[in-house]
Amino acid sequence: MTAIVGVRYLITSGFFAWLTQRIRPGHYDRLKPQISREIRWSLYSAAIYGILAGIVAWGWQNAGWTKIYTDIGLYPLWYLPVSLCIYLFLHDTWFYWTHRLFHRRGWFEIAHAVHHDSRPPTAWAAMSFHPIEAISGAIVIPALVIAVPVHVGVLGLVLLIMTFMGVTNHMGWEMFPRWLVHGPLGHGLITATHHEKHHSAYRGNYGLYFRFWDKVCGTDLGLGTFGNVSDQGNG
Repeated sequence: MTAIVGVRYLITSGFFAWLTQRIRPGHYDRLKPQISREIRWSLYSAAIYGILAGIVAWGWQNAGWTKIYTDIGLYPLWYLPVSLCIYLFLHDTWFYWTHRLFHRRGWFEIAHAVHHDSRPPTAWAAMSFHPIEAISGAIVIPALVIAVPVHVGVLGLVLLIMTFMGVTNHMGWEMFPRWLVHGPLGHGLITATHHEKHHSAYRGNYGLYFRFWDKVCGTDLGLGTFGNVSDQGNG
């Protein structure tokens, strides 16, 4: 499982790094030492995520102590999208509050500074965490599959969304068009323009998927200054 998580990271981040080179030529040229560091920390994180994923897979297949199911008729069909929303919201909630914790004095210097060494972040930075922070992030899904029933296909979709948003929010530029980022959808969802503000201000904009907790708790700093893919390379 560690190998699977590591290869998934290399393929996904590698693809979006390649996309960056195609759309923003030279954008990462001066960041090569930083990227090497991001890959190294990310592979450490992949090992931690992989170990916990392996335990979950074993528990599902052999011990029956997870609530992952394969029979689509076991629950009503409407539960499939509901369970997806539950997982994303609970994951986002955990991330928001632990992320705020890691910005407190002491926690930041011990662990979270590793992630903020990416200035600006790149597509390789999505899993660039100190092991302490990696553990805090890796335990969420295992805890949820023990407590909340989820179809294996929905769980796969959760992991896909987690990977996609983790990478695209750190690319160092905005891949989504301005009308989406600054429109109604962008007021609720996090993209690179929102997360860039966090990396530049070192506070606020703590969410992973949604701006809900930032808005409720008064920590939403708005959007950063990234250009969009539709801006033809500006920003």
